[in-house]
Amino acid sequence: MPKQELEFTAYTKFEVEQFENVKGLSQRVIAADPETGVATRILQFEPETDTSPNGVQIHDFWEELYIIEGSIIDLELNEEFTAGMVATRPPGMKHGPWISKNGCKIFEVRYYA
Repeated sequence: MPKQELEFTAYTKFEVEQFENVKGLSQRVIAADPETGVATRILQFEPETDTSPNGVQIHDFWEELYIIEGSIIDLELNEEFTAGMVATRPPGMKHGPWISKNGCKIFEVRYYA
């Protein structure tokens, strides 16, 4: 089943889902395909969130991101990414882990080409 049709809706109407393995990291899934696992979501880092328990991420889908507010620091690259910046990650691209000193909100779309 593909992602559902959705007209403009406040993202705050979607349930906040906390990640069990990383304190301070949550998501609001806007649309998802349960068969493939691809999704559109808002990813939220509370201040002082550290995703080191997840290690470096590599996946088999495309990922496109826009930092809405705040910033994250990629610990492997030792580089900070801030509000207004975008990223496109093809399948197999290594990224993370991250820390967010002051919090960060990211819009993310995952898909298969």
